[in-house]
Amino acid sequence: MADLITVEDPDDPRLYDYTGLTDVELRRRREPAEGLFIAEGEKVIRRAKDAGYEMRSMLLSAKWVDAMRDVIDELPAPVYVVDPELAERVTGYHVHRGALASMQRKPLPTAAGLLRTARRVVVMEGVNDHTNIGAIFRSAAALGMDAVLLSPDCADPLYRRSVKVSMGAVFSVPYARLDTWPKSLESVREAGFTLLALTPDEKARPLDEAAPHRMDRVALMLGAEGDGLTTQALVAADEWVRIPMSHGVDSLNVGAAAAVAFYAVATGRPQP
Repeated sequence: MADLITVEDPDDPRLYDYTGLTDVELRRRREPAEGLFIAEGEKVIRRAKDAGYEMRSMLLSAKWVDAMRDVIDELPAPVYVVDPELAERVTGYHVHRGALASMQRKPLPTAAGLLRTARRVVVMEGVNDHTNIGAIFRSAAALGMDAVLLSPDCADPLYRRSVKVSMGAVFSVPYARLDTWPKSLESVREAGFTLLALTPDEKARPLDEAAPHRMDRVALMLGAEGDGLTTQALVAADEWVRIPMSHGVDSLNVGAAAAVAFYAVATGRPQP
C-alpha cells in the first residue's frame, strides 16, 4: 500500500518529477533522459498502470484520493497529497483533472522486432506536434494498425500532451524509432512491406484505387502538418496515395487524414 504524504512546500524535492510541466523544451529533454513520463487524469493513469508501466509516485488533490484508492492500495509508490494552488505552483498550470502520476519508461523495442510480426505499420516523418502525435496514436489503436515507427526527429509519444490527447492509446500500440532517415525505410521494405506515402499531390493514386487493404503488408508514411513528407521520403516510397478531396479543400489535418487512411489500410485486410 502506498504512503499518503501531505506536502505543503512547493519546493519539496520529492515533487521534482512534477516541476515545470509547462516548459515544453525542458520536459522534452528531461523526461527521456531521466526515464520518466507524466500521466494526467484518472483514466490515463489507470491505463498506464494496466499497460505495465511502473509508477514512481502520484500527485493528487485531496478530492481524488478516494477515486484513486484502489490504485493507491495496490502500489508501493508514494502518493503526495497537495491542495490545488500548490499543485499549480509546482507544475506551472491549473491541474483541473486533479491527478498526476510519474511513470517509469520501458525500453523501446527495435523496429526490426516490431516488423517481424506486424502487418499494418504507421511510419511518421518529422511529426513534432504533440497533439497530432496523440491523435495519430489514438486512431492507430482504434483502427487496427499494428505498430508505429518514428523518424529520429518525431516528437515523444510519451510527452504529457501526447498521452493525454491519445487517452492512453500510446500505451496500446507498440512503437520504435528508426535510427537513420530515410535510409531505414529500406529495412522496412526488406521486411516485406509496401511503402505507401500519403500525400495530397495530384500524381498520387486515390486510396480506394490503390486498395491497400488487399495488400499483405503495408507501411503507411505520414509527414508533418503543413509540410508533409519530404522529397527524400517520397522518393523512397513504393507508391504515392491520396485521399480525394471535395469542395475545394486541398488537404486534411494530419490527424484527420491519418484516421481516414488507417481505415482504408486496415479494413478487410487478409487474415493470418
